[in-house]
Amino acid sequence: MADSAPRRPVWPLLLALLLFGLAVVVGRRVAHGSAALGRLAHGETSVSQAVVVEQTRAVARLVTSETMLRDVVVYQNSRLGSTKRSLVVVTGKVLTGFDLDRGTEVTVDRPSRRIRITLPEPGVMGVEITELKTYDEQRGLWNPFRPADRDTIFALARRQLVEAAGQLDLAGHAEESARRLLTAMVHADDYTTEIRFGRPRAPAELEH
Repeated sequence: MADSAPRRPVWPLLLALLLFGLAVVVGRRVAHGSAALGRLAHGETSVSQAVVVEQTRAVARLVTSETMLRDVVVYQNSRLGSTKRSLVVVTGKVLTGFDLDRGTEVTVDRPSRRIRITLPEPGVMGVEITELKTYDEQRGLWNPFRPADRDTIFALARRQLVEAAGQLDLAGHAEESARRLLTAMVHADDYTTEIRFGRPRAPAELEH
């Protein structure tokens, strides 16, 4: 005897499976979007090497300082027992900071959440003599002052201004200011910033 029970249609089951699959896909997309919005809402920072380099250059410009210095130059030259002597007060501007053309290195290590910045050691970038005032000048009997003597006095004046900048530790102040500013500016969530001054490491050194 044949089975007279009605057969249940298959298409409602297929439709239910299809709707369930769509729900799973949509749910994953919503969850992914919510996570992205959450990162934005909590201020998560995307660290870019280009951004760090630009901030480093900005800091280098900020800490570059121009200092007015004054010193006394004593010049003396003897020839065949005849001595000429000059006492000159020199005033000049000394520019101290970082010459980034000497080498700058920025590394963003995302796996270890670490930013490494290496700047060249700060130093005197330029000297501009604004005034040379002679207070005492004694010429030798047969050893007069010549243009070459003026050039020598000028060179001595520049050298002494550079030495005066070193005694005032202007480069040290620039280094400390750069360290503080970079630590404050180059900031990202869960990242550690390391700042070094000196010669950037060679590619072979970076591998170790």
